[in-house]
Formats: sequence, structure tokens, C-alpha cells
Amino acid sequence: MKILVTGANGQLGCEIRRLAPSTGWQFDFVDIEELDITDGEAVLEYVRSLVPDVIVNGAAYTAVDKAEEDRDLAFKVNRDGSANLAVAAKANGARLVHVSTDFVFDGKKDATYFEDDPTCPLGVYGESKRAGEKAVEELSGNGVIIRTSWLYSAFGANFVKTMRRLGMEKDSIKVVNDQVGSPTWAHDLAVAILTIIPKLKNQGVEYYHYANRGEASWYDFAKAIMVESGIDCVVNPIPSSEFPTKAERPAYSYMDTSKIEQEFGLTIPPWRESLIRMLTEL
Repeated sequence: MKILVTGANGQLGCEIRRLAPSTGWQFDFVDIEELDITDGEAVLEYVRSLVPDVIVNGAAYTAVDKAEEDRDLAFKVNRDGSANLAVAAKANGARLVHVSTDFVFDGKKDATYFEDDPTCPLGVYGESKRAGEKAVEELSGNGVIIRTSWLYSAFGANFVKTMRRLGMEKDSIKVVNDQVGSPTWAHDLAVAILTIIPKLKNQGVEYYHYANRGEASWYDFAKAIMVESGIDCVVNPIPSSEFPTKAERPAYSYMDTSKIEQEFGLTIPPWRESLIRMLTEL
């Protein structure tokens, strides 16, 4: 099997790269330097020359607050780039595994989100990611859209690394406690994607949710990071109103993962268990 992975230098791309040798498959990892997914002709030509069986799209514009001032670029990457990959996948008979986000929901449901729940993004980032989902749904032949949440890993910049740095610099920090979701280790998501790829049989496009088990607020997550890291820093809970941001976040975006678990026989670890495993890498 031949797999093309975009966003190769991102958290998910790096985790897939680590796992790739154990699969026995042929991988081609590209980031913007090798392939600009916003260039439709370049994407079509690249995919035509490679002829992959599966394309994993891990490329995305993920700067949530910056997107509010950079709408055009966010949509260019998250919508148009996804559309280009969908068109190229269909033209060359490849399946597309497209990674999306819990930010397509507004968080006002106050209950677990399922794949078929109505979407209503609150900001530009979520809007552009939802537009990307629609493009994949309309333009790709056979594929899956996997929504995930609160990704972190040993690679790149993320919440875990930021909290550890602040914890070592300060005696106490403040973290919002009224935004709830599920922290997800990118390694677990990578394992899930590589597990389901050879089992994909669907015709058309199917939606799935994947996140580590159990809900948490950012405050809960930060507190666990300090405890499991052995950092003596007090984490104080505050409401979002005391920490204003350019982009509004969903207050509750915990997603049900039973569909992907049952259809592909996955066992998803609890978020705190995965956090502990990730911290051993640091």
C-alpha cells in the first residue's frame, strides 16, 4: 500500500512518520515545502505521479485566534486545500482520510456531540474547517472525515508544552474552566488512522469522531499536566470572561467516539493515561 501524508511536519504527521516503518507500507510525507495544497494543479500533478492508495490530509491552518484576522488564508488552506486533495484523490482512485476538528460545533448543545449533529462554527477557524469538510464530502470519491480535539504531542507547540513551561517559570497560573472537551494525544490518533486504513470499505464519504476518552476542562487538563510532570505550580480556575480571546471557543465539545470504535474494533485510551505516556517522552 502507498500512502501520501500531507502536513508531514505537524503533530499528527510526525506521529504517523514514527509509526510508518512498522506498517510495511510505502509512505510519502509532504509539507508545504514539498507540496502547496492550495495549488490545485500542483496537487493534481503530484498525486498523478505518485498514484497513492490513500491520502491522509493532516495539513491545516490551525491558528484559531490569528484566523480571525487572516480569514482568506485560513479558507485557502482549510477549504481550498482540502478541495484540491479531494479532487486529486477522486481523479486517481485514492481514498482520502481528512482530519477535522470539534470546532465545527458551537458547544451550545451541552451534551455529547455525535457525527450527525448539526454544525455551527463560532469563528473563522471552525468555519474554514467545516467548509473543508463540505468540500471533501462533495468532491472526493471515497473517503472519511475524522474530527478530533485538543491535539498535543511531543512535537511542535501545544498546550502541554506551554503549561509545562509556564509551570516551571511561575508559582501559579490561571486557566479557564468553562470550556470542556477531550485532550487527544496525536500518537493515539495516528495509531487509529493507520489501523482503519486497510479496513476502509465505505462508498462515498463517512464521518467519524476520534478523541481520547473522558471529558476535561482546560483547567482540569492543566492541573493534570502539573501533577503528572511533578511541577509545583498552583493552577487556578477562571471563567473565559477573564481570559478574552479574539476567537470564541465552544463551551462544550466532547464528542462520542463509539462509531469509530465499533466499526473498526478500536480501543481508545483515557486522556489522562495517554497524557502520562506522552510525558514520559519529554
